[in-house]
Amino acid sequence: MAVDEAKVELEEIVQYFRDPMISHEGESLASSSCRILRWLFLEPFTRLGGRLPKGVLLVGPPGAGKTLLARALAGEAGVPFFSSSGSEFEEMLVGIGAKRMRDLFSTAKKHSPCILFIDEIDAIGGRRTHVDASYWRMTLNQLLVEMDGFEQNAGIVVIAATNYPESLDKALVRPGRFDRLVVVPSPDVEGRRQILESYLSKVLLADDVDVTILARGTTGLSGADLANLVNIAALKAANDGARAVSMVDLEHAKDKILMGAERKSAVISEESRWLTAFHEGGHALVAVHTSGALPVYKVTIIPRGMALGMVTQLPDTDETILSRQQMLARLDVLMGGRAAEELAYGESEVTSGGLSDLKEATSTSLAVEMVTKFGMSKEIGPVFLDYEDSGKTMSGDTRLLIEEEVRELLKNVLKPIFFIFIKILQQNAHQNAKSILTSHFKDLFALGHALLARETLTGSQIKEVLSKTNSQLRVIDDSFKSWSS
Repeated sequence: MAVDEAKVELEEIVQYFRDPMISHEGESLASSSCRILRWLFLEPFTRLGGRLPKGVLLVGPPGAGKTLLARALAGEAGVPFFSSSGSEFEEMLVGIGAKRMRDLFSTAKKHSPCILFIDEIDAIGGRRTHVDASYWRMTLNQLLVEMDGFEQNAGIVVIAATNYPESLDKALVRPGRFDRLVVVPSPDVEGRRQILESYLSKVLLADDVDVTILARGTTGLSGADLANLVNIAALKAANDGARAVSMVDLEHAKDKILMGAERKSAVISEESRWLTAFHEGGHALVAVHTSGALPVYKVTIIPRGMALGMVTQLPDTDETILSRQQMLARLDVLMGGRAAEELAYGESEVTSGGLSDLKEATSTSLAVEMVTKFGMSKEIGPVFLDYEDSGKTMSGDTRLLIEEEVRELLKNVLKPIFFIFIKILQQNAHQNAKSILTSHFKDLFALGHALLARETLTGSQIKEVLSKTNSQLRVIDDSFKSWSS
């Protein structure tokens, strides 16, 4: 489910293990008859000069199903499955890691044919340097020797999984050790539907459950997240005394995963509730009126996690790339909360509630990447600058130019290269957000009042509130025109 391409990559390994003659390889391989039979089976795979892979590296984000795929492969092939984690090899004693590696491969050879699975292999397979501890290098070196010591088509396949393939030692991932790299991505909408159907088939469902709608509304969730979603919904339904899991239970579980658990017992003053309503309403209103912004899924002033309120946006379809317009729209939405506070209370009453918004907009994520990674700054140009290397990728001339810009923009306060243009992006986003909220000031108050009354609004409910406000304003305007005439 949801990893069709990865399954195709592993099918020939399953076919190899399913051959009955291979299962007795360890006992009778010395006999000429067994060698002939084994050659006859392997001939379809090797007749053109190819060889079966010795190792398969599964790569993908956490929760995508790498470990499950390895277990499924072992189950389909019907052979012994030995598993270990990269962190299990090393302990206090020097040399214990290399010994455990030898023992693991020795056991695998005794039970050939089999699958040997090493999870989180980056724990022992990271790139070696001259400053690494000798015992750590011994473990990796032993793994390299064991994998390179296999005879061709010996009936043992090593499968490893990692979230960070770029961190692995080049000697480990070269052909002859890990011959095949299989990408296990997060599921798309069809994959999410299949995964949800699989997990939902194990629980009692109400008639109102629509798996297709649920799959469309869970963009970005991994297979593990979806399994957790179904489990949370089932537990909630059981605690509520329901006879079956309903769509309401599943939506509650989705909100809990996307937005965090509700803290309804938190004591919030009425003043803070008002301010939170305007702040979150500002985010939502800017999102509604900004081209390129993601649709608003839900806005709430009920404390969730560490936040007093939250606006969640979800795309209508799965997105793999973002345009400059979409990124700028995201910056506008992030600055919408602070702009709403300024309009409602004045600049002197702006609070610290926008800390996470400013953090996401500037130092940790979007604006930094726009300037340093995506080449979206006209002044800097289409270049890549490593944010983490303290300016080592920047020339002296560039630094002098930047310092001149900094002196002009920030009154002689020197900043690194990206902060100048990040500040420009942030200021533009703040001005855009403030302009939108000023033009729709009555909508902002209407949305704030609606949040205070209902505490949580969906995207469709936000549109209803704004539509009702606009219709009321039109009635007042028509009445004024008729009176004045």
